Amino acid sequence: MKLKIAGTVKESVVDGPGIRFVIFTQGCPHNCVGCHNPKTHDPAQGTVTTTEALLAEIANAKLIRGITFSGGEPFLQPEPLTIIAEQTKAFNLNIVTYSGYTFEKLLVMAASDKAVERLLKHTDLLVDGPYLEAERDISLAFRGSRNQRLVDVKKSLVSGHAVLWSPTETDNGI
Repeated sequence: MKLKIAGTVKESVVDGPGIRFVIFTQGCPHNCVGCHNPKTHDPAQGTVTTTEALLAEIANAKLIRGITFSGGEPFLQPEPLTIIAEQTKAFNLNIVTYSGYTFEKLLVMAASDKAVERLLKHTDLLVDGPYLEAERDISLAFRGSRNQRLVDVKKSLVSGHAVLWSPTETDNGI
């Protein structure tokens, strides 16, 4: 399946716990002021690739602990990212997804969009909320502003509300 990306990073240590393969999706409706990746905003830009091509790259990445979907806004392309998430679970890799939407907004979106629901269910750790320049804090793990949360998606889906993840936890590699 095709998807539009801004690029990939084969071994990142800043986009989630451990060494990660990062896919930067193209297109973002949030247009956060001060975004560290504004080239991903315009949906007309970027490169078209396929889930098969990305899965081949991931299969060859031997040191990674997981996959990160960043942006742009990954939930604009939930179907191809879910395919990648499903396949990489077979490699025992975890999934981190960055989104400018909050967990609560994604739940509302998931109620009417099964593709959003599937991507959310395959995500282990969600970094949610828009980047707010006034809340910038470079001391935070895996996020840029204090309003953004590290959400344990599995626990949150069970409880029905956002359950925060702590970097000291080790359940399922996340």
